Amino acid sequence: MSDYQALADRFEIFALQAEFTDAAMMRDNDRVASLFTHDAVYRIPVANIEMSGAEQIRAGTHRLDGVWEFFIQTAHPGTIQVDGDTASARAYVSELGRLNEGRSMFNHGLFHDRYRRTPDGWKFTERVFEVRYFDTTPLTGSPRVDVDLTKPAEANETSTQAAS
Repeated sequence: MSDYQALADRFEIFALQAEFTDAAMMRDNDRVASLFTHDAVYRIPVANIEMSGAEQIRAGTHRLDGVWEFFIQTAHPGTIQVDGDTASARAYVSELGRLNEGRSMFNHGLFHDRYRRTPDGWKFTERVFEVRYFDTTPLTGSPRVDVDLTKPAEANETSTQAAS
Protein backbone atom coordinates (compact mmCIF):
# COMPACT_ATOMS: atom_id res chain seq x y z
CA MET A 1 0.00 0.00 0.00
CA SER A 2 1.33 3.42 -0.88
CA ASP A 3 1.83 6.14 1.70
CA TYR A 4 -0.84 8.10 -0.17
CA GLN A 5 -3.36 5.25 0.19
CA ALA A 6 -2.56 4.89 3.91
CA LEU A 7 -3.18 8.63 4.41
CA ALA A 8 -6.39 8.49 2.36
CA ASP A 9 -7.66 5.51 4.40
CA ARG A 10 -6.94 7.25 7.70
CA PHE A 11 -8.59 10.46 6.49
CA GLU A 12 -11.70 8.57 5.33
CA ILE A 13 -11.97 6.79 8.69
CA PHE A 14 -11.59 10.08 10.59
CA ALA A 15 -14.32 11.52 8.34
CA LEU A 16 -16.57 8.52 9.05
CA GLN A 17 -16.16 9.03 12.81
CA ALA A 18 -17.00 12.74 12.42
CA GLU A 19 -19.99 11.93 10.21
CA PHE A 20 -21.36 9.65 12.95
CA THR A 21 -21.13 12.42 15.55
CA ASP A 22 -22.75 14.94 13.22
CA ALA A 23 -25.57 12.56 12.28
CA ALA A 24 -26.19 11.74 15.97
CA MET A 25 -26.23 15.44 16.93
CA MET A 26 -28.62 16.24 14.07
CA ARG A 27 -30.80 13.23 14.98
CA ASP A 28 -30.46 11.97 11.40
CA ASN A 29 -31.02 8.27 12.03
CA ASP A 30 -31.08 7.37 8.33
CA ARG A 31 -27.60 8.86 7.98
CA VAL A 32 -26.40 7.11 11.17
CA ALA A 33 -27.58 3.76 9.77
CA SER A 34 -25.97 4.43 6.38
CA LEU A 35 -22.54 4.58 8.06
CA PHE A 36 -22.74 0.89 9.07
CA THR A 37 -22.47 -2.25 6.96
CA HIS A 38 -25.62 -4.36 6.61
CA ASP A 39 -24.25 -6.86 9.17
CA ALA A 40 -22.77 -4.33 11.63
CA VAL A 41 -23.25 -4.29 15.39
CA TYR A 42 -23.58 -1.15 17.56
CA ARG A 43 -23.25 -1.75 21.30
CA ILE A 44 -23.51 0.36 24.44
CA PRO A 45 -22.88 -2.35 27.08
CA VAL A 46 -23.36 -0.11 30.15
CA ALA A 47 -26.94 0.57 28.96
CA ASN A 48 -27.59 -3.02 27.80
CA ILE A 49 -28.03 -1.78 24.23
CA GLU A 50 -27.11 -3.89 21.22
CA MET A 51 -28.31 -3.21 17.69
CA SER A 52 -27.47 -5.53 14.79
CA GLY A 53 -27.74 -4.48 11.17
CA ALA A 54 -28.47 -1.11 9.64
CA GLU A 55 -32.25 -1.38 10.11
CA GLN A 56 -31.98 -2.13 13.85
CA ILE A 57 -29.43 0.67 14.18
CA ARG A 58 -31.81 3.11 12.45
CA ALA A 59 -34.75 2.08 14.64
CA GLY A 60 -32.66 1.94 17.82
CA THR A 61 -31.12 5.38 17.39
CA HIS A 62 -34.59 6.76 16.62
CA ARG A 63 -35.89 5.32 19.92
CA LEU A 64 -32.90 6.80 21.78
CA ASP A 65 -33.57 10.24 20.26
CA GLY A 66 -37.04 10.20 21.75
CA VAL A 67 -35.81 10.11 25.37
CA TRP A 68 -33.63 13.25 25.25
CA GLU A 69 -34.59 16.87 25.91
CA PHE A 70 -31.11 17.59 24.53
CA PHE A 71 -27.99 15.55 23.79
CA ILE A 72 -24.52 16.79 22.88
CA GLN A 73 -21.64 14.57 21.76
CA THR A 74 -18.10 15.74 21.08
CA ALA A 75 -15.67 13.22 19.61
CA HIS A 76 -11.93 13.30 19.04
CA PRO A 77 -10.10 10.80 16.86
CA GLY A 78 -7.69 8.39 18.46
CA THR A 79 -5.56 5.66 16.98
CA ILE A 80 -6.29 3.87 13.68
CA GLN A 81 -4.82 0.60 12.40
CA VAL A 82 -5.52 -0.26 8.77
CA ASP A 83 -5.02 -3.80 7.51
CA GLY A 84 -5.92 -3.94 3.83
CA ASP A 85 -9.70 -3.66 3.55
CA THR A 86 -10.35 -3.77 7.30
CA ALA A 87 -9.37 -1.44 10.10
CA SER A 88 -9.81 -0.81 13.80
CA ALA A 89 -9.71 2.43 15.73
CA ARG A 90 -10.70 4.32 18.83
CA ALA A 91 -12.44 7.68 19.17
CA TYR A 92 -12.60 9.62 22.45
CA VAL A 93 -15.99 11.04 23.39
CA SER A 94 -17.60 13.52 25.78
CA GLU A 95 -21.39 13.54 26.07
CA LEU A 96 -23.90 15.51 28.04
CA GLY A 97 -27.62 15.74 27.98
CA ARG A 98 -30.87 15.76 29.85
CA LEU A 99 -33.57 13.14 29.50
CA ASN A 100 -37.16 14.24 28.91
CA GLU A 101 -38.04 12.99 32.40
CA GLY A 102 -35.45 15.35 33.92
CA ARG A 103 -32.37 13.26 34.72
CA SER A 104 -29.02 14.65 33.58
CA MET A 105 -26.03 12.75 32.21
CA PHE A 106 -22.41 13.72 31.58
CA ASN A 107 -19.76 11.22 30.56
CA HIS A 108 -16.38 10.66 29.01
CA GLY A 109 -15.71 7.48 27.14
CA LEU A 110 -14.44 5.96 23.97
CA PHE A 111 -15.68 4.12 20.93
CA HIS A 112 -13.91 0.89 19.99
CA ASP A 113 -14.47 0.60 16.24
CA ARG A 114 -14.00 -1.94 13.47
CA TYR A 115 -14.40 -1.01 9.81
CA ARG A 116 -14.58 -2.57 6.37
CA ARG A 117 -13.84 -0.93 3.03
CA THR A 118 -16.95 -1.16 0.82
CA PRO A 119 -17.70 0.08 -2.71
CA ASP A 120 -19.24 3.11 -0.94
CA GLY A 121 -16.14 3.74 1.19
CA TRP A 122 -15.26 2.80 4.76
CA LYS A 123 -18.15 1.71 6.99
CA PHE A 124 -18.48 0.62 10.61
CA THR A 125 -18.79 -3.14 11.13
CA GLU A 126 -18.75 -2.75 14.91
CA ARG A 127 -18.99 0.24 17.23
CA VAL A 128 -18.81 -0.31 20.99
CA PHE A 129 -19.11 2.55 23.48
CA GLU A 130 -17.13 2.24 26.73
CA VAL A 131 -17.84 4.73 29.53
CA ARG A 132 -14.79 5.83 31.54
CA TYR A 133 -16.44 8.56 33.65
CA PHE A 134 -20.15 9.02 34.39
CA ASP A 135 -21.88 11.82 36.30
CA THR A 136 -25.58 12.40 36.95
CA THR A 137 -25.21 15.76 38.71
CA PRO A 138 -28.15 17.90 37.50
CA LEU A 139 -27.13 20.10 34.59
CA THR A 140 -28.02 23.72 35.32
CA GLY A 141 -27.84 24.83 31.72
CA SER A 142 -30.41 24.66 28.98
CA PRO A 143 -30.57 24.39 25.20
CA ARG A 144 -32.37 27.76 25.27
CA VAL A 145 -30.42 31.02 25.36
CA ASP A 146 -32.10 33.28 27.93
CA VAL A 147 -29.87 36.32 27.50
CA ASP A 148 -29.75 39.14 25.02
CA LEU A 149 -26.14 39.11 23.83
CA THR A 150 -26.51 42.63 22.44
CA LYS A 151 -27.02 44.08 25.96
CA PRO A 152 -24.45 44.51 28.74
CA ALA A 153 -24.17 41.62 31.22
CA GLU A 154 -25.75 43.69 34.02
CA ALA A 155 -28.97 44.15 31.99
CA ASN A 156 -29.21 40.39 31.47
CA GLU A 157 -28.71 39.66 35.16
CA THR A 158 -31.60 42.01 36.00
CA SER A 159 -33.93 40.46 33.39
CA THR A 160 -32.94 36.92 34.47
CA GLN A 161 -33.59 37.75 38.15
CA ALA A 162 -36.94 39.31 37.29
CA ALA A 163 -37.93 36.18 35.36
CA SER A 164 -37.14 33.92 38.35
